[in-house]
Amino acid sequence: MNLWVVTEDLKGTQNQCVGVAEALGIKPVIKTIGLNFPWKQLSPYIGFERESSFSGDALTAPWPDIVIASGRKSIAAARYIKKQSQGRSLVVYIQDPRISPKNFDLVAVPQHDPTRGQNVIVTTATPNRISDTLLEQGRKDFPEFQNYNSPCLAVLIGGVSQAYDFSLERAHIIAAQLKSFLETTGGSLLITASRRTPPHIALVLQEALKGPQTFFWDGTGDNPYFGFMGHADAIAVTSDSASMLSEAATTGKPVYMIPLDARSSKKTRLVQMQENLIKADALKLFDGSYAKWAYEPLKDAQLVANAIEKKLAQ
Repeated sequence: MNLWVVTEDLKGTQNQCVGVAEALGIKPVIKTIGLNFPWKQLSPYIGFERESSFSGDALTAPWPDIVIASGRKSIAAARYIKKQSQGRSLVVYIQDPRISPKNFDLVAVPQHDPTRGQNVIVTTATPNRISDTLLEQGRKDFPEFQNYNSPCLAVLIGGVSQAYDFSLERAHIIAAQLKSFLETTGGSLLITASRRTPPHIALVLQEALKGPQTFFWDGTGDNPYFGFMGHADAIAVTSDSASMLSEAATTGKPVYMIPLDARSSKKTRLVQMQENLIKADALKLFDGSYAKWAYEPLKDAQLVANAIEKKLAQ
């Protein structure tokens, strides 16, 4: 079975779609697309599905059996493929499309988004690639991390976003809490920053937490992200990233949220997702202390994959 993942050039968005494809047991063809002017201002609210509207990877026959799309600019592309395939391609959209879900065969939205309908699948958070197989591969690819003390805490640092700032003061607070974790548990830290982490913030954390039981990935060499997740006893994630919070809560390992500086007191959809994860006992606030607890891991990608299989069988 042929499956295309169609997204903008956003790794987190793409991984949500790839996670569903992997849950189906299908290796997807990745299609990264954009929209030409003036269509990028008009999509998705005006239907104009035509080949000249798109930039990026070619969208040409033979058409796929399944399309999994996400991101505003991918909506027109998904509808275009549906039209060109004469309706034979099953089109699945991940996230809230902000238009009627009837434009797609299936839509998957997280619990905190308002869109509902007969063809809408409601997930707890966001689908992702985390699976037992991927975590085991991460352990095999980075065997050196097994030499770090237990409890081992993977620390996933995000950065500045529309909803959050990352102040120097906050960086010092986080460093102090992580130091407290090391001192009280005798454990270890596996830390990675992201492309959104301000360089001076990453440097503050790296310098403050230097030691034999701390590994700070500096961006060189292979990305150890899945190795971190595989080896860690628990995972700490900054509050700015829905994708990283979802991935962490899919492991079944204790997940701690490290608060960043919210730009507004309004309850955003991301805050609603955080509250849902706390209610599910998958997430607790990090203050430097450590405890183990059990919860039911998220299975959002598998939930969407099951719905696709059911739809194909109809």
